[in-house]
Amino acid sequence: MSGRTVTRSQLSDAIFKEVGLSRSDCGAHLDSVLNMVTDALVRGENVKLASFGNFCIRSKGDRIGQNPKTGEEVPILSRKVLIFRPSPSMKAQINSKRTPGGS
Repeated sequence: MSGRTVTRSQLSDAIFKEVGLSRSDCGAHLDSVLNMVTDALVRGENVKLASFGNFCIRSKGDRIGQNPKTGEEVPILSRKVLIFRPSPSMKAQINSKRTPGGS
């Protein structure tokens, strides 16, 4: 893993270079899109982005877990988790960019 991360600022700059709007407008548009995705997920809706992937919320029920250090059983409360499933085209792009050595 290279340790590199793409940030919101870098995405905004990429929009600026591609579209030509002001930097602040690009940042506002990016924030708007991200807020729309977040709001849809909060409402329990799935978000499907063609050629990218699907985001959905899954509910996990109560269960008993184990503290790995002590071995003690502990209850794990129910919660919601965010699931991302990449599209087949994204998977193909990722797998075609393999580095030597298989990592």
